[in-house]
Amino acid sequence: MTMAISKGVRLSAEQVSAYTREGYLRFTEPVFPQGTFIALKDHFEQKLLRLPPDIRPEAMDVPHFTDTRLFAWLFADEVLDLVEPIIGPDIALFSSHFICKPTGNGKRVPWHEDSFYWRGMMEPMEVCTVWLAIDPSTAANGCMRVVPRTHANGYSEYEPADLNTSVFWIEIKKGQFDESKAISLELEPNQATLHDARLIHGSAANHSAVRRCGYTMRYMSTRVKFNHDKFGASHNIYLARGRDHAGNRYSDPSVVYEEKAHYREVHHKGGH
Repeated sequence: MTMAISKGVRLSAEQVSAYTREGYLRFTEPVFPQGTFIALKDHFEQKLLRLPPDIRPEAMDVPHFTDTRLFAWLFADEVLDLVEPIIGPDIALFSSHFICKPTGNGKRVPWHEDSFYWRGMMEPMEVCTVWLAIDPSTAANGCMRVVPRTHANGYSEYEPADLNTSVFWIEIKKGQFDESKAISLELEPNQATLHDARLIHGSAANHSAVRRCGYTMRYMSTRVKFNHDKFGASHNIYLARGRDHAGNRYSDPSVVYEEKAHYREVHHKGGH
């Protein structure tokens, strides 16, 4: 199976070099044309209105499992042309997640590496996340913070986190990294950051009067082997562009996967 080829990459050689060196990149151009972005924001607002009262808005993980309209944005050239210079022209969608911190009581995202939550799911561990700002994302409302150049390992030691105040149930043990080196990645709506799965990052709680929502769109090269035998019952990957190189099995973006979505709601506390 082969998907559409690229129209044109969107990152310079200098930007790719910075991503490789630092583990992240702040992309301040509009990711989507304004009409396309507004359509996504409106689509999210409708999803938020339908969210069951027992589900926190930070926990809208893998929404594309049941909402196939999201593939219009997940497979969009505007996004794939961002990640192609980093992971190559043959691209699989690994995951996506709306993480919305409401005003006043939005939960913190503990310091973590995405790779720690995904250990065993793929080989090698190479995922590029596009974090698209739906709302303004500032230091005041809990924007993402990253610790540059911490993406060499990806498997720090962890300890329990308080789920009453945190999105995830574990966090990196204190003393594993130098928090004083963390920087805040503030974004306007329709801007984005890209980060390596192994990078240490997190964000503060939102006690402000401004909501903070982002849509994470996570991609891997099709040369990465997904462990379907162990994780295929609970997770899907999708061929987004190019062709497969690792013998992966890809799910159908036109099909709704209610059972897998429910499994993740029960077993994955907040996402990842």
